[in-house]
Amino acid sequence: MKKPLSKNGKKAVAAIVILILAFIYYYVELPAINIHSVGFWEFLILAAVVIVFILAVLPKLKHSSKANPPDLNPKHDKRLKKGLLCIGFLVVVFLLGALLSSPIVNASKYQQLLNVQNREFTDDIKQISYDEIPLIDSDSAALLGNRKMGSMVDMVSQFEVSSTYTQINYHNSPVRVAPLQYADPIKWLTNQSNGIPAYILIDMATQDTQLVKLDQPIKYSESEYFNRNIYRHLRFRYPTYIFDNINFELDENGTPWWVCPVKGFSIGLFGGQTVERVVLCNAQTGECQDMSVSDVPQWVDRVYSSSLLLSYYNYYGTLKHGFLNSVFGQKDCLKTTDGYNYLAIDDDVWLYTGVTSVTGDQSIVGFVLMNQRTGETHFYSVQGAVESSAMSSAEGQVQNLGYKATFPLLLNTANQPTYFIALKDNSGLVKKYAMVNVQKYQIVAIGDTVAECEKKYVSLMAQNGISGGTVNTANDKKITGTIRKMAQSVLEGNSHYYLLLDSSSSLFDIPVSQDLDVLRYSEGDRITLTYTSPADGSADGVCTVTGIVKASTESSPNSSSAATSSTASATESTSSTAK
Repeated sequence: MKKPLSKNGKKAVAAIVILILAFIYYYVELPAINIHSVGFWEFLILAAVVIVFILAVLPKLKHSSKANPPDLNPKHDKRLKKGLLCIGFLVVVFLLGALLSSPIVNASKYQQLLNVQNREFTDDIKQISYDEIPLIDSDSAALLGNRKMGSMVDMVSQFEVSSTYTQINYHNSPVRVAPLQYADPIKWLTNQSNGIPAYILIDMATQDTQLVKLDQPIKYSESEYFNRNIYRHLRFRYPTYIFDNINFELDENGTPWWVCPVKGFSIGLFGGQTVERVVLCNAQTGECQDMSVSDVPQWVDRVYSSSLLLSYYNYYGTLKHGFLNSVFGQKDCLKTTDGYNYLAIDDDVWLYTGVTSVTGDQSIVGFVLMNQRTGETHFYSVQGAVESSAMSSAEGQVQNLGYKATFPLLLNTANQPTYFIALKDNSGLVKKYAMVNVQKYQIVAIGDTVAECEKKYVSLMAQNGISGGTVNTANDKKITGTIRKMAQSVLEGNSHYYLLLDSSSSLFDIPVSQDLDVLRYSEGDRITLTYTSPADGSADGVCTVTGIVKASTESSPNSSSAATSSTASATESTSSTAK
Protein backbone atom coordinates (compact mmCIF):
# COMPACT_ATOMS: atom_id res chain seq x y z
CA MET A 1 0.00 0.00 0.00
CA LYS A 2 1.17 3.52 -0.81
CA LYS A 3 2.07 5.72 2.08
CA PRO A 4 -0.03 8.88 2.35
CA LEU A 5 1.77 12.08 1.45
CA SER A 6 3.35 13.95 4.28
CA LYS A 7 2.33 17.49 5.06
CA ASN A 8 5.35 18.87 3.19
CA GLY A 9 4.63 16.57 0.28
CA LYS A 10 1.09 17.87 0.01
CA LYS A 11 2.42 21.43 0.02
CA ALA A 12 4.86 20.55 -2.74
CA VAL A 13 2.10 18.98 -4.89
CA ALA A 14 -0.10 22.02 -4.29
CA ALA A 15 2.72 24.34 -5.26
CA ILE A 16 3.37 22.39 -8.47
CA VAL A 17 -0.33 22.44 -9.40
CA ILE A 18 -0.51 26.19 -8.76
CA LEU A 19 2.60 26.83 -10.89
CA ILE A 20 1.26 24.70 -13.75
CA LEU A 21 -2.07 26.52 -13.69
CA ALA A 22 -0.30 29.89 -13.51
CA PHE A 23 1.92 29.00 -16.47
CA ILE A 24 -1.06 27.85 -18.57
CA TYR A 25 -2.92 31.07 -17.79
CA TYR A 26 0.15 33.19 -18.55
CA TYR A 27 0.89 31.31 -21.82
CA VAL A 28 -2.66 31.76 -23.06
CA GLU A 29 -3.56 35.24 -21.78
CA LEU A 30 -0.05 36.80 -21.98
CA PRO A 31 -0.45 39.52 -19.31
CA ALA A 32 2.38 42.03 -19.00
CA ILE A 33 4.24 41.84 -15.71
CA ASN A 34 3.60 45.50 -15.03
CA ILE A 35 1.57 47.21 -12.30
CA HIS A 36 0.02 49.48 -14.97
CA SER A 37 -1.48 46.47 -16.76
CA VAL A 38 -5.10 45.63 -15.98
CA GLY A 39 -4.37 42.08 -17.12
CA PHE A 40 -1.59 41.76 -14.55
CA TRP A 41 -3.96 42.71 -11.69
CA GLU A 42 -6.54 40.25 -12.99
CA PHE A 43 -3.80 37.59 -13.01
CA LEU A 44 -2.80 38.43 -9.41
CA ILE A 45 -6.40 38.33 -8.13
CA LEU A 46 -7.15 35.07 -9.96
CA ALA A 47 -3.90 33.52 -8.71
CA ALA A 48 -4.75 34.53 -5.14
CA VAL A 49 -8.21 32.97 -5.45
CA VAL A 50 -6.75 29.70 -6.80
CA ILE A 51 -4.10 29.55 -4.06
CA VAL A 52 -6.64 30.14 -1.29
CA PHE A 53 -8.95 27.53 -2.79
CA ILE A 54 -6.23 24.85 -3.07
CA LEU A 55 -4.57 25.48 0.28
CA ALA A 56 -7.49 26.47 2.49
CA VAL A 57 -10.79 25.38 0.94
CA LEU A 58 -10.04 22.16 -0.93
CA PRO A 59 -8.69 20.24 2.16
CA LYS A 60 -11.87 21.06 4.06
CA LEU A 61 -14.04 19.88 1.17
CA LYS A 62 -12.13 16.58 1.01
CA HIS A 63 -12.80 15.75 4.65
CA SER A 64 -16.42 16.89 4.68
CA SER A 65 -19.62 14.97 4.34
CA LYS A 66 -23.34 15.58 4.61
CA ALA A 67 -23.18 14.83 8.29
CA ASN A 68 -20.03 16.89 8.74
CA PRO A 69 -20.17 19.95 6.39
CA PRO A 70 -16.97 22.00 5.87
CA ASP A 71 -16.36 24.89 8.19
CA LEU A 72 -15.54 27.83 5.87
CA ASN A 73 -15.82 30.52 8.49
CA PRO A 74 -12.65 32.67 8.23
CA LYS A 75 -12.79 33.29 11.99
CA HIS A 76 -12.05 29.62 12.59
CA ASP A 77 -9.20 29.30 10.09
CA LYS A 78 -6.31 31.78 10.11
CA ARG A 79 -5.04 30.58 6.74
CA LEU A 80 -8.42 31.15 5.05
CA LYS A 81 -8.76 34.51 6.78
CA LYS A 82 -5.35 35.68 5.59
CA GLY A 83 -6.10 34.48 2.08
CA LEU A 84 -9.40 36.35 1.90
CA LEU A 85 -7.76 39.47 3.29
CA CYS A 86 -5.09 39.21 0.59
CA ILE A 87 -7.72 38.88 -2.14
CA GLY A 88 -9.67 41.80 -0.69
CA PHE A 89 -6.56 43.95 -0.53
CA LEU A 90 -5.76 43.26 -4.21
CA VAL A 91 -9.34 44.05 -5.27
CA VAL A 92 -9.44 47.30 -3.26
CA VAL A 93 -6.08 48.48 -4.66
CA PHE A 94 -7.24 47.66 -8.19
CA LEU A 95 -10.56 49.51 -7.83
CA LEU A 96 -8.98 52.46 -6.03
CA GLY A 97 -6.27 52.68 -8.68
CA ALA A 98 -8.91 52.67 -11.43
CA LEU A 99 -10.87 55.44 -9.71
CA LEU A 100 -7.83 57.65 -9.06
CA SER A 101 -6.71 57.17 -12.68
CA SER A 102 -10.06 58.17 -14.18
CA PRO A 103 -11.12 61.54 -15.68
CA ILE A 104 -13.51 61.96 -12.74
CA VAL A 105 -10.64 63.18 -10.53
CA ASN A 106 -8.11 64.06 -13.25
CA ALA A 107 -10.12 66.04 -15.79
CA SER A 108 -7.50 68.75 -16.34
CA LYS A 109 -4.70 66.21 -16.84
CA TYR A 110 -6.73 64.30 -19.42
CA GLN A 111 -7.66 67.51 -21.21
CA GLN A 112 -3.97 68.39 -21.56
CA LEU A 113 -2.92 65.05 -23.06
CA LEU A 114 -3.27 66.57 -26.54
CA ASN A 115 -1.65 69.70 -27.95
CA VAL A 116 -3.88 71.04 -30.74
CA GLN A 117 -2.65 73.58 -33.30
CA ASN A 118 -5.15 75.82 -35.14
CA ARG A 119 -4.32 75.89 -38.84
CA GLU A 120 -5.70 77.17 -42.18
CA PHE A 121 -7.28 74.61 -44.48
CA THR A 122 -5.88 75.85 -47.79
CA ASP A 123 -2.38 76.23 -46.33
CA ASP A 124 -2.08 72.60 -45.22
CA ILE A 125 -4.41 70.61 -47.49
CA LYS A 126 -3.14 70.93 -51.03
CA GLN A 127 -4.98 69.82 -54.13
CA ILE A 128 -3.78 66.35 -55.08
CA SER A 129 -3.78 64.50 -58.37
CA TYR A 130 -6.29 61.78 -59.16
CA ASP A 131 -3.69 59.04 -58.86
CA GLU A 132 -3.12 59.99 -55.21
CA ILE A 133 -6.76 59.92 -54.02
CA PRO A 134 -7.60 56.76 -52.03
CA LEU A 135 -10.73 55.51 -53.78
CA ILE A 136 -11.50 52.42 -51.69
CA ASP A 137 -12.16 51.69 -48.04
CA SER A 138 -11.22 48.61 -46.01
CA ASP A 139 -14.35 46.70 -47.03
CA SER A 140 -13.67 47.23 -50.73
CA ALA A 141 -10.02 46.33 -50.15
CA ALA A 142 -11.12 43.05 -48.56
CA LEU A 143 -13.25 42.25 -51.62
CA LEU A 144 -10.36 42.93 -53.99
CA GLY A 145 -7.96 40.94 -51.83
CA ASN A 146 -10.26 37.93 -51.64
CA ARG A 147 -10.80 37.99 -55.39
CA LYS A 148 -7.09 38.10 -55.99
CA MET A 149 -6.57 35.26 -53.55
CA GLY A 150 -9.25 33.23 -55.29
CA SER A 151 -7.29 33.39 -58.54
CA MET A 152 -4.15 31.91 -56.93
CA VAL A 153 -4.95 28.21 -57.29
CA ASP A 154 -1.66 27.14 -55.71
CA MET A 155 -2.39 29.02 -52.45
CA VAL A 156 -6.15 29.46 -52.04
CA SER A 157 -6.66 25.98 -50.58
CA GLN A 158 -4.03 26.56 -47.87
CA PHE A 159 -4.18 30.25 -47.04
CA GLU A 160 -6.61 33.13 -46.79
CA VAL A 161 -6.18 36.89 -46.49
CA SER A 162 -6.11 38.49 -43.06
CA SER A 163 -9.17 40.63 -42.38
CA THR A 164 -6.97 43.53 -41.19
CA TYR A 165 -5.93 45.80 -44.07
CA THR A 166 -3.49 48.42 -42.83
CA GLN A 167 -3.46 51.72 -44.76
CA ILE A 168 0.10 52.96 -45.23
CA ASN A 169 2.12 55.12 -47.62
CA TYR A 170 4.31 52.92 -49.77
CA HIS A 171 6.62 54.58 -52.29
CA ASN A 172 4.60 57.80 -51.80
CA SER A 173 1.30 56.10 -52.73
CA PRO A 174 -1.62 55.24 -50.43
CA VAL A 175 -1.97 51.46 -50.23
CA ARG A 176 -3.61 48.84 -48.05
CA VAL A 177 -1.58 45.81 -47.10
CA ALA A 178 -2.55 42.54 -45.40
CA PRO A 179 -0.60 39.32 -44.78
CA LEU A 180 -1.90 35.90 -45.71
CA GLN A 181 -2.84 33.58 -42.86
CA TYR A 182 -3.36 29.85 -42.46
CA ALA A 183 -6.86 28.81 -43.51
CA ASP A 184 -7.44 26.59 -40.45
CA PRO A 185 -5.47 24.64 -37.79
CA ILE A 186 -4.92 21.67 -40.11
CA LYS A 187 -3.50 23.97 -42.81
CA TRP A 188 -1.27 25.52 -40.16
CA LEU A 189 -0.01 22.07 -39.16
CA THR A 190 0.94 21.17 -42.75
CA ASN A 191 2.40 24.58 -43.72
CA GLN A 192 3.89 26.14 -40.58
CA SER A 193 7.35 24.70 -41.23
CA ASN A 194 7.52 26.71 -44.48
CA GLY A 195 5.74 29.81 -43.17
CA ILE A 196 3.45 32.25 -44.98
CA PRO A 197 4.71 32.88 -48.54
CA ALA A 198 3.08 36.23 -49.50
CA TYR A 199 1.04 39.30 -48.65
CA ILE A 200 -1.64 41.30 -50.48
CA LEU A 201 -0.86 44.86 -51.64
CA ILE A 202 -3.68 47.09 -52.97
CA ASP A 203 -3.13 50.51 -54.52
CA MET A 204 -6.02 52.58 -53.15
CA ALA A 205 -5.95 55.03 -56.07
CA THR A 206 -5.75 52.65 -59.03
CA GLN A 207 -7.29 49.62 -57.24
CA ASP A 208 -4.46 47.53 -58.64
CA THR A 209 -4.19 44.39 -56.48
CA GLN A 210 -0.99 42.37 -56.17
CA LEU A 211 -0.12 39.18 -54.36
CA VAL A 212 3.52 39.77 -53.48
CA LYS A 213 5.45 36.53 -53.12
CA LEU A 214 8.38 36.66 -50.73
CA ASP A 215 11.84 35.14 -51.13
CA GLN A 216 11.84 34.55 -47.37
CA PRO A 217 8.45 33.59 -45.85
CA ILE A 218 6.66 35.24 -42.94
CA LYS A 219 7.34 33.13 -39.85
CA TYR A 220 5.86 35.40 -37.14
CA SER A 221 2.19 36.31 -37.50
CA GLU A 222 -1.17 36.49 -35.74
CA SER A 223 -2.24 33.15 -37.22
CA GLU A 224 0.57 31.14 -35.59
CA TYR A 225 -0.41 29.03 -32.58
CA PHE A 226 2.63 28.61 -30.33
CA ASN A 227 5.91 30.48 -29.82
CA ARG A 228 5.87 31.99 -33.31
CA ASN A 229 2.59 33.74 -32.61
CA ILE A 230 3.56 37.41 -32.81
CA TYR A 231 1.91 38.31 -29.49
CA ARG A 232 3.62 35.45 -27.64
CA HIS A 233 6.93 36.21 -29.34
CA LEU A 234 6.73 39.82 -28.16
CA ARG A 235 5.63 38.89 -24.65
CA PHE A 236 8.54 36.50 -24.07
CA ARG A 237 11.00 39.08 -25.45
CA TYR A 238 9.50 42.00 -23.49
CA PRO A 239 7.61 40.59 -20.44
CA THR A 240 7.01 44.02 -18.86
CA TYR A 241 5.84 45.89 -22.00
CA ILE A 242 2.13 46.64 -22.43
CA PHE A 243 1.52 46.58 -26.18
CA ASP A 244 -1.18 48.56 -27.96
CA ASN A 245 -2.70 47.45 -31.29
CA ILE A 246 0.06 46.13 -33.54
CA ASN A 247 0.13 46.91 -37.28
CA PHE A 248 1.41 45.06 -40.32
CA GLU A 249 3.53 47.45 -42.43
CA LEU A 250 6.17 47.44 -45.16
CA ASP A 251 9.47 49.26 -45.33
CA GLU A 252 10.58 50.86 -48.59
CA ASN A 253 12.14 47.57 -49.74
CA GLY A 254 8.86 45.68 -49.34
CA THR A 255 10.04 43.81 -46.23
CA PRO A 256 7.11 43.00 -43.90
CA TRP A 257 7.28 44.26 -40.31
CA TRP A 258 5.07 44.31 -37.25
CA VAL A 259 4.93 47.81 -35.76
CA CYS A 260 4.22 47.37 -32.04
CA PRO A 261 3.54 50.51 -29.94
CA VAL A 262 4.27 50.18 -26.22
CA LYS A 263 1.79 51.81 -23.85
CA GLY A 264 2.80 54.20 -21.12
CA PHE A 265 0.54 55.70 -18.43
CA SER A 266 0.93 59.25 -17.15
CA ILE A 267 -2.07 59.49 -14.80
CA GLY A 268 -2.20 57.10 -11.86
CA LEU A 269 -2.09 53.33 -12.39
CA PHE A 270 -4.22 53.00 -15.51
CA GLY A 271 -4.90 56.50 -16.84
CA GLY A 272 -3.44 58.89 -19.38
CA GLN A 273 -2.37 56.28 -21.90
CA THR A 274 0.50 57.37 -24.13
CA VAL A 275 2.92 55.66 -26.50
CA GLU A 276 6.16 55.24 -24.58
CA ARG A 277 8.25 53.22 -27.03
CA VAL A 278 7.91 51.28 -30.29
CA VAL A 279 9.12 47.76 -31.04
CA LEU A 280 9.67 46.87 -34.71
CA CYS A 281 9.55 43.11 -35.32
CA ASN A 282 10.70 41.65 -38.63
CA ALA A 283 7.84 39.35 -39.68
CA GLN A 284 10.25 37.03 -41.50
CA THR A 285 13.02 36.57 -38.95
CA GLY A 286 11.45 37.64 -35.65
CA GLU A 287 14.29 40.11 -35.06
CA CYS A 288 13.14 43.01 -32.87
CA GLN A 289 14.25 46.63 -32.58
CA ASP A 290 13.24 48.58 -29.46
CA MET A 291 13.28 52.39 -29.85
CA SER A 292 11.77 55.63 -28.63
CA VAL A 293 8.94 57.24 -30.60
CA SER A 294 11.23 60.03 -31.82
CA ASP A 295 13.61 57.48 -33.36
CA VAL A 296 10.97 55.64 -35.41
CA PRO A 297 12.02 55.52 -39.10
CA GLN A 298 10.08 57.53 -41.70
CA TRP A 299 8.56 54.47 -43.40
CA VAL A 300 6.58 53.65 -40.25
CA ASP A 301 3.08 55.15 -40.57
CA ARG A 302 1.03 53.93 -37.61
CA VAL A 303 2.37 54.43 -34.10
CA TYR A 304 -0.72 55.99 -32.52
CA SER A 305 -3.87 53.92 -33.02
CA SER A 306 -7.03 55.55 -34.35
CA SER A 307 -8.95 54.80 -31.15
CA LEU A 308 -6.22 56.40 -28.99
CA LEU A 309 -6.11 59.59 -31.07
CA LEU A 310 -9.90 59.91 -31.07
CA SER A 311 -10.00 59.45 -27.28
CA TYR A 312 -7.35 62.18 -26.93
CA TYR A 313 -9.46 64.69 -28.83
CA ASN A 314 -12.66 63.75 -27.04
CA TYR A 315 -10.92 64.37 -23.70
CA TYR A 316 -9.59 67.65 -25.07
CA GLY A 317 -13.00 68.76 -26.35
CA THR A 318 -15.24 67.68 -23.47
CA LEU A 319 -13.14 68.33 -20.34
CA LYS A 320 -12.35 72.03 -20.83
CA HIS A 321 -14.44 73.02 -17.82
CA GLY A 322 -14.09 69.86 -15.74
CA PHE A 323 -15.73 66.47 -15.57
CA LEU A 324 -19.07 67.58 -14.13
CA ASN A 325 -19.55 70.12 -16.93
CA SER A 326 -18.90 67.36 -19.49
CA VAL A 327 -21.83 65.39 -18.02
CA PHE A 328 -24.36 68.07 -17.00
CA GLY A 329 -23.87 71.65 -18.26
CA GLN A 330 -21.78 70.67 -21.30
CA LYS A 331 -20.71 74.26 -21.93
CA ASP A 332 -18.20 74.53 -24.84
CA CYS A 333 -18.07 70.72 -25.10
CA LEU A 334 -17.03 69.30 -28.45
CA LYS A 335 -16.53 65.73 -29.66
CA THR A 336 -15.50 63.92 -32.79
CA THR A 337 -18.15 62.77 -35.26
CA ASP A 338 -19.13 59.13 -35.69
CA GLY A 339 -16.47 57.97 -38.12
CA TYR A 340 -13.06 58.76 -39.49
CA ASN A 341 -10.89 58.32 -42.56
CA TYR A 342 -7.26 58.78 -43.53
CA LEU A 343 -5.29 61.29 -45.61
CA ALA A 344 -1.81 60.77 -47.01
CA ILE A 345 0.22 63.97 -46.53
CA ASP A 346 4.00 64.26 -46.89
CA ASP A 347 4.57 60.50 -46.60
CA ASP A 348 2.59 60.30 -43.35
CA VAL A 349 -0.88 58.95 -42.66
CA TRP A 350 -3.16 61.48 -40.96
CA LEU A 351 -6.44 60.51 -39.34
CA TYR A 352 -9.32 62.80 -40.32
CA THR A 353 -12.58 63.29 -38.43
CA GLY A 354 -15.10 66.07 -38.01
CA VAL A 355 -15.73 67.97 -34.78
CA THR A 356 -19.26 68.68 -33.59
CA SER A 357 -21.04 69.69 -30.39
CA VAL A 358 -21.97 67.03 -27.85
CA THR A 359 -25.65 67.86 -28.31
CA GLY A 360 -25.62 65.76 -31.47
CA ASP A 361 -26.64 68.36 -34.07
CA GLN A 362 -26.03 67.75 -37.77
CA SER A 363 -23.27 70.29 -38.29
CA ILE A 364 -19.55 70.49 -37.67
CA VAL A 365 -17.59 73.39 -36.26
CA GLY A 366 -14.41 72.15 -37.90
CA PHE A 367 -12.30 69.06 -38.32
CA VAL A 368 -9.02 67.66 -37.08
CA LEU A 369 -6.09 65.92 -38.73
CA MET A 370 -3.98 63.73 -36.45
CA ASN A 371 -0.61 62.29 -37.49
CA GLN A 372 -0.52 58.58 -36.69
CA ARG A 373 3.27 58.48 -36.53
CA THR A 374 3.95 61.53 -34.36
CA GLY A 375 0.58 62.32 -32.73
CA GLU A 376 0.70 65.91 -34.08
CA THR A 377 -2.83 67.35 -34.25
CA HIS A 378 -4.20 70.22 -36.35
CA PHE A 379 -7.65 71.81 -36.04
CA TYR A 380 -9.33 73.60 -38.97
CA SER A 381 -12.29 75.86 -38.33
CA VAL A 382 -14.81 75.06 -41.07
CA GLN A 383 -18.56 75.21 -40.50
CA GLY A 384 -20.62 72.74 -42.47
CA ALA A 385 -22.48 69.47 -42.54
CA VAL A 386 -21.45 66.35 -40.64
CA GLU A 387 -20.21 63.46 -42.74
CA SER A 388 -23.44 61.49 -42.36
CA SER A 389 -25.43 64.35 -43.89
CA ALA A 390 -23.04 64.52 -46.83
CA MET A 391 -23.35 60.75 -47.28
CA SER A 392 -27.15 61.04 -47.31
CA SER A 393 -26.97 63.85 -49.88
CA ALA A 394 -24.79 61.74 -52.15
CA GLU A 395 -27.05 58.69 -51.78
CA GLY A 396 -30.07 60.87 -52.57
CA GLN A 397 -28.60 61.69 -55.99
CA VAL A 398 -28.49 57.98 -56.93
CA GLN A 399 -31.42 56.66 -54.90
CA ASN A 400 -32.88 55.00 -58.00
CA LEU A 401 -29.72 52.87 -58.20
CA GLY A 402 -29.62 52.02 -54.50
CA TYR A 403 -25.90 52.82 -54.10
CA LYS A 404 -24.46 53.23 -50.60
CA ALA A 405 -21.95 55.90 -49.63
CA THR A 406 -18.63 55.16 -47.95
CA PHE A 407 -17.37 57.41 -45.16
CA PRO A 408 -16.08 60.62 -46.80
CA LEU A 409 -12.50 61.60 -47.48
CA LEU A 410 -11.72 65.28 -47.04
CA LEU A 411 -10.16 66.95 -50.10
CA ASN A 412 -9.20 70.43 -51.22
CA THR A 413 -11.05 70.94 -54.51
CA ALA A 414 -10.79 74.39 -56.07
CA ASN A 415 -9.67 75.69 -52.66
CA GLN A 416 -12.90 74.49 -51.09
CA PRO A 417 -13.14 71.83 -48.33
CA THR A 418 -14.92 68.98 -50.07
CA TYR A 419 -16.20 65.58 -49.04
CA PHE A 420 -15.14 62.95 -51.55
CA ILE A 421 -17.35 59.87 -51.40
CA ALA A 422 -17.28 56.53 -53.20
CA LEU A 423 -20.70 55.04 -54.01
CA LYS A 424 -20.93 51.25 -53.90
CA ASP A 425 -23.53 48.79 -55.14
CA ASN A 426 -24.97 45.92 -53.12
CA SER A 427 -21.98 43.70 -53.93
CA GLY A 428 -19.58 46.27 -52.47
CA LEU A 429 -18.08 47.44 -55.77
CA VAL A 430 -17.42 51.15 -56.35
CA LYS A 431 -19.66 52.35 -59.18
CA LYS A 432 -19.65 56.14 -58.97
CA TYR A 433 -17.99 59.01 -57.14
CA ALA A 434 -19.48 62.02 -55.40
CA MET A 435 -18.17 65.39 -54.28
CA VAL A 436 -20.12 67.31 -51.65
CA ASN A 437 -19.31 70.82 -50.50
CA VAL A 438 -18.67 70.81 -46.75
CA GLN A 439 -20.21 74.22 -46.11
CA LYS A 440 -23.15 73.82 -48.53
CA TYR A 441 -23.89 70.13 -48.63
CA GLN A 442 -26.76 70.61 -51.10
CA ILE A 443 -24.04 71.07 -53.75
CA VAL A 444 -23.48 67.49 -54.87
CA ALA A 445 -21.75 66.28 -58.02
CA ILE A 446 -21.83 62.67 -59.24
CA GLY A 447 -19.52 61.15 -61.85
CA ASP A 448 -18.43 57.80 -63.22
CA THR A 449 -14.80 58.91 -62.87
CA VAL A 450 -13.05 61.26 -60.47
CA ALA A 451 -12.23 63.68 -63.29
CA GLU A 452 -15.83 63.83 -64.47
CA CYS A 453 -17.07 64.26 -60.91
CA GLU A 454 -14.67 67.14 -60.25
CA LYS A 455 -15.62 68.87 -63.48
CA LYS A 456 -19.30 68.81 -62.56
CA TYR A 457 -18.52 69.88 -59.00
CA VAL A 458 -16.54 72.97 -60.04
CA SER A 459 -19.32 73.90 -62.47
CA LEU A 460 -21.94 73.58 -59.72
CA MET A 461 -19.90 75.79 -57.40
CA ALA A 462 -19.66 78.44 -60.10
CA GLN A 463 -23.44 78.31 -60.58
CA ASN A 464 -23.95 78.80 -56.85
CA GLY A 465 -21.58 81.74 -56.68
CA ILE A 466 -18.81 79.91 -54.82
CA SER A 467 -15.36 81.03 -55.88
CA GLY A 468 -12.14 79.68 -54.61
CA GLY A 469 -10.02 78.61 -57.49
CA THR A 470 -9.97 76.35 -60.49
CA VAL A 471 -10.01 72.62 -60.87
CA ASN A 472 -7.15 70.53 -59.59
CA THR A 473 -3.93 71.98 -60.99
CA ALA A 474 -1.95 68.90 -59.97
CA ASN A 475 -3.53 67.10 -62.96
CA ASP A 476 -3.07 69.92 -65.49
CA LYS A 477 -1.42 69.57 -68.84
CA LYS A 478 -0.37 72.42 -71.10
CA ILE A 479 -0.90 72.96 -74.82
CA THR A 480 -0.13 75.79 -77.24
CA GLY A 481 -1.77 76.22 -80.62
CA THR A 482 -3.70 78.44 -83.03
CA ILE A 483 -7.48 78.56 -82.68
CA ARG A 484 -8.89 77.09 -85.90
CA LYS A 485 -12.50 77.02 -84.75
CA MET A 486 -14.38 78.64 -81.87
CA ALA A 487 -18.03 78.22 -80.83
CA GLN A 488 -20.20 79.36 -77.94
CA SER A 489 -22.78 77.31 -76.07
CA VAL A 490 -24.97 77.69 -72.99
CA LEU A 491 -25.15 74.72 -70.62
CA GLU A 492 -27.49 74.82 -67.64
CA GLY A 493 -27.54 78.62 -67.79
CA ASN A 494 -23.75 79.00 -68.02
CA SER A 495 -21.80 80.19 -71.08
CA HIS A 496 -19.04 77.95 -72.41
CA TYR A 497 -16.61 78.44 -75.29
CA TYR A 498 -15.37 75.41 -77.20
CA LEU A 499 -12.05 75.66 -79.05
CA LEU A 500 -10.37 73.50 -81.68
CA LEU A 501 -6.61 74.03 -81.97
CA ASP A 502 -4.38 73.21 -84.90
CA SER A 503 -2.07 71.25 -82.56
CA SER A 504 -4.67 68.79 -81.22
CA SER A 505 -7.77 66.84 -82.23
CA SER A 506 -9.35 67.39 -78.77
CA LEU A 507 -12.12 69.86 -78.06
CA PHE A 508 -11.32 72.34 -75.30
CA ASP A 509 -14.15 73.54 -73.02
CA ILE A 510 -13.71 76.94 -71.29
CA PRO A 511 -16.49 78.00 -68.87
CA VAL A 512 -16.80 81.79 -69.14
CA SER A 513 -17.47 82.06 -65.41
CA GLN A 514 -14.07 80.48 -64.79
CA ASP A 515 -11.95 82.58 -67.16
CA LEU A 516 -13.36 85.75 -68.75
CA ASP A 517 -10.17 86.17 -70.79
CA VAL A 518 -11.58 83.76 -73.37
CA LEU A 519 -13.74 86.67 -74.62
CA ARG A 520 -10.56 88.40 -75.83
CA TYR A 521 -9.74 85.62 -78.30
CA SER A 522 -11.03 84.73 -81.72
CA GLU A 523 -10.23 82.30 -84.53
CA GLY A 524 -6.66 82.61 -85.78
CA ASP A 525 -5.25 83.72 -82.41
CA ARG A 526 -2.47 81.75 -80.80
CA ILE A 527 -3.24 80.58 -77.26
CA THR A 528 -1.71 78.52 -74.46
CA LEU A 529 -4.06 76.54 -72.22
CA THR A 530 -3.80 74.40 -69.13
CA TYR A 531 -6.34 71.57 -69.08
CA THR A 532 -7.33 68.20 -67.67
CA SER A 533 -7.64 65.15 -69.88
CA PRO A 534 -11.06 63.92 -71.05
CA ALA A 535 -12.97 61.98 -68.40
CA ASP A 536 -13.26 58.98 -70.74
CA GLY A 537 -9.52 58.96 -71.42
CA SER A 538 -9.94 59.32 -75.21
CA ALA A 539 -7.41 61.21 -77.33
CA ASP A 540 -10.02 63.34 -79.11
CA GLY A 541 -12.58 63.91 -76.33
CA VAL A 542 -13.59 67.09 -74.52
CA CYS A 543 -10.88 68.55 -72.29
CA THR A 544 -11.75 70.91 -69.46
CA VAL A 545 -9.61 74.07 -69.54
CA THR A 546 -8.35 75.13 -66.12
CA GLY A 547 -6.66 78.34 -67.21
CA ILE A 548 -5.37 80.52 -70.06
CA VAL A 549 -1.62 81.07 -69.81
CA LYS A 550 -0.48 84.60 -70.55
CA ALA A 551 3.05 85.01 -71.87
CA SER A 552 4.61 88.09 -73.41
CA THR A 553 6.47 86.00 -75.99
CA GLU A 554 3.25 84.64 -77.44
CA SER A 555 0.98 86.49 -79.81
CA SER A 556 -2.29 87.45 -78.23
CA PRO A 557 -5.55 88.97 -79.43
CA ASN A 558 -4.25 92.37 -78.37
CA SER A 559 -0.98 92.15 -80.32
CA SER A 560 -0.17 94.43 -83.22
CA SER A 561 -0.37 91.56 -85.71
CA ALA A 562 -3.91 90.84 -84.62
CA ALA A 563 -4.80 94.53 -84.97
CA THR A 564 -3.27 94.69 -88.47
CA SER A 565 -5.21 91.62 -89.51
CA SER A 566 -8.41 93.14 -88.19
CA THR A 567 -7.77 96.43 -90.08
CA ALA A 568 -7.03 94.63 -93.32
CA SER A 569 -10.21 92.62 -92.99
CA ALA A 570 -12.26 95.77 -92.44
CA THR A 571 -10.73 97.50 -95.52
CA GLU A 572 -11.46 94.49 -97.68
CA SER A 573 -15.05 94.47 -96.49
CA THR A 574 -15.47 98.21 -97.33
CA SER A 575 -14.05 97.75 -100.85
CA SER A 576 -16.38 94.89 -101.49
CA THR A 577 -19.39 97.00 -100.45
CA ALA A 578 -18.34 99.88 -102.75
CA LYS A 579 -18.18 97.56 -105.74
